[in-house]
Amino acid sequence: MERNEKVGNFIKELSAQFLGRENNHTSLITVTYSDVSPDLKRATIFITVLPNEKEHDALDFAKRKRGELRTFLKKNMQIKTIPFIDIQIDRGEKNRQKIDELLRNG
Repeated sequence: MERNEKVGNFIKELSAQFLGRENNHTSLITVTYSDVSPDLKRATIFITVLPNEKEHDALDFAKRKRGELRTFLKKNMQIKTIPFIDIQIDRGEKNRQKIDELLRNG
């Protein structure tokens, strides 16, 4: 496994822990994937949110918590530089779920 992939997986796991702990539990935030740039300076965390109507609030919440998330990552990762974190809704996962639903109901 490449170093980037290892760092990405670790960021995904730690982000899921952090968001699970910090979340106000009005929605379920799931970290589906983490993509790290080749130079390890940037990472994008992809999330899905249930229920869908809470998506915007959950994304705002997660983005507001980025500073604390970086501090959490710094404490829990053996890495010199913690990447800048961006957070986005995982549209690919949402599309996959929609296709599954259509196939089940079709």
